[in-house]
Amino acid sequence: MEQADSCRRAALEAVTDVEPAALHEYIESTLESASMVPGALTLESARTVGSTDPIGRDDGIVTHAAGVQLIYEGLRLTRSLAHEEPWTDPETDVDGDLEILAADIFVARGFYLLARTDAADKAVRTVQAFGRDQTHRLEDRDGSDHAATRDTNLERDVLELAVLAGATAVDENPSPSLLETADEIAAAAGTSFPAVERSAIGTDPLSERSLEDSPTDRATSVTDS
Repeated sequence: MEQADSCRRAALEAVTDVEPAALHEYIESTLESASMVPGALTLESARTVGSTDPIGRDDGIVTHAAGVQLIYEGLRLTRSLAHEEPWTDPETDVDGDLEILAADIFVARGFYLLARTDAADKAVRTVQAFGRDQTHRLEDRDGSDHAATRDTNLERDVLELAVLAGATAVDENPSPSLLETADEIAAAAGTSFPAVERSAIGTDPLSERSLEDSPTDRATSVTDS
């Protein structure tokens, strides 16, 4: 859980100056309850291909993990809003406006934390792919196989970003084993990662704790595609 807690703290620090208070409280509560699987996988990827524990380093790896996490939270929230369209109901319209602002801030701060890193281009491609998927999803029937696939692409793409951000933070490329782990987690997750309590000791393959125990190796590196 140390990886998840470190990522959560870094993500919260990145949004401490958000105003007004209501917006900041919403963003803070979202991060407090969010699963840190993307951020934890970023740190685990750095640990696996690097020579030291990334949490004990001061070169910004935890900040990179927070960047990945924030981008995911923003896109996940955007997807939820696009499906639910809260602004069509007068009773939820105000909440919807707040959530739209929060989603924009999550993504913007995530980009800021990953700027000038080797994962920056991948972050841009992840957001662009999400936009295309959600645009095409409007053409698909809700509940169709195409619509479901387009939705789950976000989790897959974000975990690929996490692996790349973690590995390149220690000047390495992600190994095939790490990329395979990311695919397996994404396939099992569907459209959401499990919300894991800080004190929980996970046994589920998707839990934040179990990422530290995932079978990874230092196999020959491959470049991001």
